[in-house]
Amino acid sequence: MNCVSMVFTGGTISMTIDPQSGGAVPSLSGDQILSRLDDIRDIGDIRYREFGKYPGPHITPLMMRDIALLVQEEAARDDTAGVIVTHGTDTLEETAYYLDLVIDTDKPVILVGAMNHSEDPAWDGPANIRDAMLAVLSGQFRGLGVLTCLSGEINAASEVTKTHTLQRDTFMSFDFGPVGRIFEGRPVFLRRPFIHDSVGMVDPVEPVHLVKCYAGMDASPFRHCIDSGVRGLVVEAMGTGNVPPPAYDGIVEVLGRGIPVVLVSRCPRGSTDDVYGYYGAGRNLHRAGVIFARYLNGQKARIKLMLSLARSTEREAIRRMFEGT
Repeated sequence: MNCVSMVFTGGTISMTIDPQSGGAVPSLSGDQILSRLDDIRDIGDIRYREFGKYPGPHITPLMMRDIALLVQEEAARDDTAGVIVTHGTDTLEETAYYLDLVIDTDKPVILVGAMNHSEDPAWDGPANIRDAMLAVLSGQFRGLGVLTCLSGEINAASEVTKTHTLQRDTFMSFDFGPVGRIFEGRPVFLRRPFIHDSVGMVDPVEPVHLVKCYAGMDASPFRHCIDSGVRGLVVEAMGTGNVPPPAYDGIVEVLGRGIPVVLVSRCPRGSTDDVYGYYGAGRNLHRAGVIFARYLNGQKARIKLMLSLARSTEREAIRRMFEGT
């Protein structure tokens, strides 16, 4: 069990400059990427699969499902030590969390990407792949769920988010910190993930929308969601989970149609809670039937709701999947 399987999906790590547009576009295959890493096979044996050459924003939940099936297949092989997936950073955290919820394996599954394209002298793709290889083969990161490895930090898929548009150290776990690091070429395990849930291999239910609250918000975005036939809704509320009064009315309308509503905070740190009791506050939302997503951000809560709906459309069953009670 010493072979690392790689799945290449595209992203900046595969990009070169397109002569016509003058911008970076996915163009390198997995074989071409690996050929630029002269010493990578000195670390361990590699087997790779081509999924495609997609920019991060082109990845959809159905494509995440297909990536998950491919990763599960590779992880099930007896000689596989772990799986590395290259991915565009714009949606990397969403795909990572999707895989975390559906894949069943103790072997490390690690997503990597790059913030600089392959023609940039500062191309960070090779270092991220090497670091992920070292982490997989170290044996320290088994049973932790799906991870990400960029800029020398290893983070849990359920906790990590992209925090900066351009900086290399953009991927961070605000509330809990990394689960490991690459220190002087050596993987160092730090802790187990705070959150590691499982839904199982199911197909995502769509459409599930994500609505962000703002000062002066009215009920119209929620009524639009109803009219569009939404199957589930995630609301990015203010603070610990509070919304403007008209937005509260809109959310109650959504709940009245039997559509599950999951609440997260638009704050980058902290958890939703039912601290406040005024009109539109989290306590009243929770009592009305809104589900709290704990420390998940909006994009991750949407992924989990899409998968949870495949297991059950009953509100209380979905609540247990999110709140654990």
